[in-house]
Amino acid sequence: MSQACFLTGTDTEIGKTFITCALLHRARQLGLKAAGIKPVAAGTDAAGKNDDVERIRAAGNVVLPADVINPYCFAPAIAPHLAAAEAGVAIDFARIAAACASARSRADLVIVEGVGGFRVPLGVDRDSTDLAVTLALPVILVVGLRLGCLNHALLTAEAIAARSLTLAGWVANRIDPDMARADDNIAALRERLGAPLLGSVPRCAGGQPADAAGHLDLPPEF
Repeated sequence: MSQACFLTGTDTEIGKTFITCALLHRARQLGLKAAGIKPVAAGTDAAGKNDDVERIRAAGNVVLPADVINPYCFAPAIAPHLAAAEAGVAIDFARIAAACASARSRADLVIVEGVGGFRVPLGVDRDSTDLAVTLALPVILVVGLRLGCLNHALLTAEAIAARSLTLAGWVANRIDPDMARADDNIAALRERLGAPLLGSVPRCAGGQPADAAGHLDLPPEF
């Protein structure tokens, strides 16, 4: 079976999908069959499509069934546990695990993108940390470089370690091009996270993940 990672972030709107797609492009540059899945998504357009899911689909080079790429998609752009409750749906981790296994049977590398930050609720008594544990995958952490990122990154790393998951690497995503002392913040995290820095991604003028791929490495296992 292929290698796979669970990708999470320090918060929402810090570029998780952008980095997921960039990593898929990097894998393709290395000659790998690469696929991404977004188990839970919220927010759809008039055609019932979620933008993140469509971007992930386009970034891979493996054709996957729709229900494998995205087992759960809810129309309102709200917290997924609220959207699921409104729809009368219970998010089934076994269904997500089956989708992940199906993707891994077809690809060399699978990136499983979480939703929001690492502790986003996915039901009454479970959240995305429980999903990561169920999937038992190493974790890639996307750190959105902006004021407050040190605290968010270190707390997320603690949550990952507390669940006996492996932090396979982290990405510094420069979402705020005007952030003061960005390089010093990266250095502080390199000293404290205890995992390889997979890349420092600049704010890309064109905003294309393929352009960011050259700034990234895959985790050491790849």
